[in-house]
Amino acid sequence: MTDQSETRRRSVIERWFPERHLYHRIAGGEVRGHVLTPAKQMMAALAVLAFGGWTLVASGGFLFDLSVRANASDAISQSRAASERLNADLQARLDSAVVRMSATNGSLDDMAQMVERRHAALTQVMGMFHGVEGAEAALKPAPMARPNDAPLRRILAVRMDQERLIARAEDFAQSRAERLRLAFRLAGLNPAAYAPQGAGLGGPLVEAKDPRALAAIMDVDEPFAVRIRHAADNLNDMRGLADAAESLPFDRPTQARTTSGFGVRFDPFNGRPALHQGQDFAAPLNTPIYATAPGVVSFVGVRSGYGNVVEIDHGRGFKTRFAHLNATAVQPGQAIALGQRIGAMGTTGRSTGVHLHYEVWMDGRPQNPARFMKAGDQLVQ
Repeated sequence: MTDQSETRRRSVIERWFPERHLYHRIAGGEVRGHVLTPAKQMMAALAVLAFGGWTLVASGGFLFDLSVRANASDAISQSRAASERLNADLQARLDSAVVRMSATNGSLDDMAQMVERRHAALTQVMGMFHGVEGAEAALKPAPMARPNDAPLRRILAVRMDQERLIARAEDFAQSRAERLRLAFRLAGLNPAAYAPQGAGLGGPLVEAKDPRALAAIMDVDEPFAVRIRHAADNLNDMRGLADAAESLPFDRPTQARTTSGFGVRFDPFNGRPALHQGQDFAAPLNTPIYATAPGVVSFVGVRSGYGNVVEIDHGRGFKTRFAHLNATAVQPGQAIALGQRIGAMGTTGRSTGVHLHYEVWMDGRPQNPARFMKAGDQLVQ
């Protein structure tokens, strides 16, 4: 049976790649011949196929790169077009308002009063952003209207600037809040559980949940009150999440390389599958180890299998554990700040070499530390 299969295989090869003879004449009339065996022909065919495959892959990559660049250019063009349309729309609204106001007797005083009321509301809104990093530059007021313009046009120009300012406030608060919400989701946490339940911004923004009530309290038109409410809600979430993030273990205990992650792995001692409840980092002996969040040291000592251990309670049900340390630099009950040195890397306990075993616990359950560090990277960005 084996002989028949071998014979069949040879017949197929000989049919596709029969032995060929090439002859060519050289100087002096001498004729030389070359034999192309099936093996040589197969090698040549494979080389051609490989070259063709490489050409297709390279061409595909080149075309993909061109497509990406074209899409990026289209996105930039669309963004510019959208910005131009927005500016044109604002200008058209301004011109239309000028026409309407010119045809209405006594409307100039009404418009001036509305602008003043909006200015008072905006002053309170801008006060909410005081101390928020980047807010001062992002919400810088627009230049004043030209003094040579007619009073009506100057008032309407100020109103359009107010529209732009509240729009920037909305975008700024929303983008910052969304960045924090994304960081919490990367850590496997529900942002709603850490956002403040009630507004803590003070004044009418606390009491008036309904935009109509807020418009009446702040004496502004309802659409403007809706935008103020939206900016205030996002800013409130941003502050609450930022405060919560400062107490959570989002930082890295060391910049050393990761050697083993969270999850099931083969135990280095017995070779059997086992749950690895933390993340390992390898570096030279006595590499400094730092706290990943503020808290209080809850344990310093030796635990079975872990060797020398430091444990920190961060509140909100979070705890971190640093194991296999060569030395510790803190005491139980000591208050710890973010980034404070707590010990040095070692190989104590059940360890095959110098490394840090780092764990994150939430409500008594081990979590994947990589998720929390990824959340910290998002916050840095």
